[in-house]
Amino acid sequence: MSEENINVYRRYALAGATFSVAISIGFLMQTSEPSYAAHRLPKAKTPVATSDATQASLSGTTEIQPDQNYVPSAIPVPPQDAVAHQALPAQPVVLLVSRDKPVGVLPQEESTPFLNCKPSLTAESGAAAMVNLTLLAPCLSGDRVTIHHSGLKFTEIVGVDGDLNVAVPALSEKAVFVVAFTNGDGAVAQTTVDSLTFYDRVAVQWKGQTGLELHAREYGAAYGTTGHVWRGGPRDVSAVAGGEGGFLAQLGNPETADALIAEVYTFPSGTAQNEGTVMLSLEAEVTASNCNNHVSAQTIEVQPDGDLRTHEMELSLPDCEATGEFLVLKNLLEDLTIASN
Repeated sequence: MSEENINVYRRYALAGATFSVAISIGFLMQTSEPSYAAHRLPKAKTPVATSDATQASLSGTTEIQPDQNYVPSAIPVPPQDAVAHQALPAQPVVLLVSRDKPVGVLPQEESTPFLNCKPSLTAESGAAAMVNLTLLAPCLSGDRVTIHHSGLKFTEIVGVDGDLNVAVPALSEKAVFVVAFTNGDGAVAQTTVDSLTFYDRVAVQWKGQTGLELHAREYGAAYGTTGHVWRGGPRDVSAVAGGEGGFLAQLGNPETADALIAEVYTFPSGTAQNEGTVMLSLEAEVTASNCNNHVSAQTIEVQPDGDLRTHEMELSLPDCEATGEFLVLKNLLEDLTIASN
């Protein structure tokens, strides 16, 4: 074989070897790169609920490290009411309970008795056959109370400090007084009034706004003069000093609904300096509150022997056209005959 043929053969052999090597390298790269990539990339982990102690034991440390490779499977969905939009009213809604929501008439609250808080009452005899009552009711301050004495009764209100002081004309020498509250509590006191025998005494009592008035005209005095004793000129206990004249005591709180009211006239007949007559009358003013209505009242008179004489009366007032006029009720009370001493 010639040298030229040998060189040609060598060139073909080198080309075939080079081609075989290139094919082998290409095949190797196609089969090794995917497996290499799969080996190098981390696999997705499935979350497993474990306790902190278990994770610490698995990792060998006590500190819990968050898994940076954890991928949540889905985003949590908020509850529907969290994304629901409520439409607010364009104008504010105003509701007046007193007009739009009537609740009817509520019952009147009554006082509840307190344990170890019973009211106490003391009675002390004073000048002009008066008795000074002192009521202590610290747990019933502001409450309505009715005072009773020998058929006489009137309504008062306990003070804010829980006490009440009132002077009451005695109607009997052995004077007993009772106070009664609306919740059933009460108290009793008594005293002796020896000076009652020196006085003539008459009382008139009623309930509510009746327009009634007790008038006493001493020694024939005219209306509006010094000797005219009534609500508009009542005098006080000092008037009996020296036996010169009498006085009028007004009992009861007229500001209380359906209050029991009383008026009591006292004359010092046992020490009077002049003889004569005290004319007594019961009068009624016709007002808008009592016109065309019936008025009830009771009179109580202390007799010389100490007995009490009572008289019930009922009066029909004229219609409201007579508003402002006065009715004089005669012969209901006996005039007082005074002898000089």
